[in-house]
Amino acid sequence: MTDSSYYDQLRQKLHVWAASKDGQKSKWLDYILLLPDMAYLLGALLLDPAIPAVHKAKLGMVIAYIISPLDFLPEGVIGPGGYAEDAALSAYVINQLLNNVDNEIVLKHWKGNGDLLKVVRHIIEVTDQMCGSGLWKKMMGMFNGK
Repeated sequence: MTDSSYYDQLRQKLHVWAASKDGQKSKWLDYILLLPDMAYLLGALLLDPAIPAVHKAKLGMVIAYIISPLDFLPEGVIGPGGYAEDAALSAYVINQLLNNVDNEIVLKHWKGNGDLLKVVRHIIEVTDQMCGSGLWKKMMGMFNGK
């Protein structure tokens, strides 16, 4: 996921959408625009030898979810607004890392704007609204093996 071409393509796609009428109407635009930076972070952390294997497995699962055309809110069907749950899931896993490993390991890979800790916590606070609580519970059940 640290492949800059994927990062650049996703970033460009989202910025084009953000400038559109649909993008401007999206309540979650700011969070969706963070997805390329969060995806980059996930990939960099997956490659970092300081990250424990148990966390790397979760990172890999989220990366696969982001790039998969088949997910709960498929971008191919509903457009870039479908990246909302990808951003929420990314924030969830990044938050777990921030709670379980040295924050400096995580923060050294953050290329986005703003305080990563604040960004992640705010996304988590609004996740039920962003994705819908029923969808979020299904995602967490899938992600946590329940």
